[in-house]
Amino acid sequence: MLHEPAAKTEKDKAFAVKQKLGIVLFLVYCVIYTGFVLINTLSPVVMEIIVFFGLNLAVVYGFGLILLAIIMGLIYNAICNKAEKELNK
Repeated sequence: MLHEPAAKTEKDKAFAVKQKLGIVLFLVYCVIYTGFVLINTLSPVVMEIIVFFGLNLAVVYGFGLILLAIIMGLIYNAICNKAEKELNK
C-alpha cells in the first residue's frame, strides 16, 4: 500500500517570491532582535528605563518583538496568498 498525498500537488510558481520575502522579513527581524540582545548585553541598565505606563524598556521591547513577529507573519501570509493567486493560475 502506497502512502501518497490525497491531492496532487504541482510546482509552486510563487516559490521564489515567497522565499525572497521570507528571507527579507527574517533579516529585518534579526536586526531588531540583535538590538534587543546588544542593549541587554552591553548596557542592561538602559532596559530599566521606564518608557510608559510604568513599564520598563525590556518589557516594552519584548512585547514589541512579539507583536512584530505576529504582524510580519500576517504580512507574509497576505503577500504570499496574493502571489500564489497571481502566479499559480
